[in-house]
Amino acid sequence: MSVPEQAEPPGEEPELTRWRGTATDPEADRSRAEESTPEAVARLRRLSRTLLADLLRPHRRRLGAAVGLLLAQNAAAMAGPYLVMIGIDRAIAPLRAGDARPLVAVAGAFAAAAVTEYVARRGFLALSARIGQAVLLDLRRRVFGHFLRLSVGFHERYTSGRMVSRLTSDLDSIAELVDGGIDSLVLAALSILSVAAILLWLDLPLAAVTLFAFPFLFWLSRWFARASASAYRRTREAIALVIVHFVESMRGIRAVQAFRREPRNQRIFVALGDDYRQASLHAFRLIATYSPAIKLIGNVTVAVVLCYGGWRVLGGQTEVGVLAAFLLYLRRFFEPMQELSQFYNSLQSATAALEKLAGVLDERPAVAQPARPVPLPTGAGRGEVVFGAVSFGYRADTPILSGVELTVPAGQTVALIGPTGAGKSTVAKLVARFHDPDSGTVRLDGIDLRAVGDADLRRAVVLVTQENHLFSGTVAENIRFGRPGADDAAVQAAARAIGAHEFITALPDGYATQVHRRGGRLSAGQRQLVAFARAFLADPTVLILDEATSSLDVPTERLVQRALGTILRDRTALVIAHRLSTVETADRVLVLDGGRVVEDGPPAVLAEADGRYAALRRQWRESLV
Repeated sequence: MSVPEQAEPPGEEPELTRWRGTATDPEADRSRAEESTPEAVARLRRLSRTLLADLLRPHRRRLGAAVGLLLAQNAAAMAGPYLVMIGIDRAIAPLRAGDARPLVAVAGAFAAAAVTEYVARRGFLALSARIGQAVLLDLRRRVFGHFLRLSVGFHERYTSGRMVSRLTSDLDSIAELVDGGIDSLVLAALSILSVAAILLWLDLPLAAVTLFAFPFLFWLSRWFARASASAYRRTREAIALVIVHFVESMRGIRAVQAFRREPRNQRIFVALGDDYRQASLHAFRLIATYSPAIKLIGNVTVAVVLCYGGWRVLGGQTEVGVLAAFLLYLRRFFEPMQELSQFYNSLQSATAALEKLAGVLDERPAVAQPARPVPLPTGAGRGEVVFGAVSFGYRADTPILSGVELTVPAGQTVALIGPTGAGKSTVAKLVARFHDPDSGTVRLDGIDLRAVGDADLRRAVVLVTQENHLFSGTVAENIRFGRPGADDAAVQAAARAIGAHEFITALPDGYATQVHRRGGRLSAGQRQLVAFARAFLADPTVLILDEATSSLDVPTERLVQRALGTILRDRTALVIAHRLSTVETADRVLVLDGGRVVEDGPPAVLAEADGRYAALRRQWRESLV
């Protein structure tokens, strides 16, 4: 029996409006509004210019050679009309007298100029390609590495779709310019300057006539530069939203299909695609206005010069060869300007993309690395965690923790419980230093975490969440992620300790089994066991389990509980769990509510008291009946 399609609930238009407004929450909306201010745009332009200079700095010698080849190519190209002038004015008369040597010399010089132009062009293209690909590789490395270094808070507000857009669409725009447009842009600009100088040198009165076209060219080019910069910045934002929605829809495909969201997501995607189409059409309409206008101004100017130059030739004020060369150079003046309009699409798109990338690279990690890291103490008795009057909120106006005072002695297992939003996961993130407290200190073995180097901290503190992530590769490689230098024996020992060895050896290729993307070949419980083995292999001083047993079935959970009893011994552990079996194995229970610790004590003692833990415990037991 087919299931009737559910009617679309009200409120779709505001959702479409949020997407079209380039934000999906008020904070992002404010951020985008700030980025679009004139001051922000000017700042991004400065950053992009600085970034470009920094990328090109290692290639200064090659750039100098490329400029030399480009100048040689331009000089050879500029020689053509001049040789035509010489041929008309100096070689035709001797030819009539039977002397072909001047014409042969001119033809030979023309051929030499053509060969020189070919050789210089070929060398320039090869060298510029090497420079361009090296710059793109450097930029990709910088952006990816910077994304890895940015704190968790940045990734929580900067969607994965936007990151994909930066590393694909934006970099592709720059690559398109580097691969097929930058040499034409530079050569066109160089040709315009060269031709302008030659026109003034050839015939000043004729050049003065062409100056009447310059105000129109200046105004038109200035208008196009301003309008197209805004238009192409809008296209970058529009395509980024298309990618964001696509990535989010595909990552949440199970929820999309389970809740019959396909029609709505399709309509949102079509709306975003239409916005991108409109933005692109606006950019192309600008080109459709600019390029024909340049051609019109050029044709009118040629017609005027032809009439005035012909009158000057009849009056003996100039020669036919000069007029012919002047007209040829004049065509070479306007043709590059038309080419510039065609390549300006790539230029503006790449400029907007570079601004976006420069803005990302300018992001500073919210969790800054210390200038002079303090090493953690070594030896026995390590792992004491102390919260000293810690207050923290993900937003300034919404505190999560308020003045928390807490001491966890080394080797103690502490269970954190409480209602949703009480601050349990926030405590874990502060200990892992995914965030820094707004006030107060978090200390590990007496040292403020702000003073601990990142490498030391990651070795000392390991966080395992319910959202365990497995990377493409083998089971062994995913376990070895906890300690990259571990051998196969250490990997298998960690798996045995956690109780994962049996199911791993039952896989088709054992530890060499490919888990596929995000561990899709394994069940949720198996993925969690692999994540546990990874954490245990890391051998941290402090182990944090943030609802890490929530996805385990009862038999698998029993395996984990037995492993925890052995491996957590003499190790500091913070356990966030909603399962009674996990909480009761702890040495101590902290009950959080409203960002404060409201109960603290051994689970057996708190169970006998008439407090919140006792009430929660009763609710747990009743739910099992």
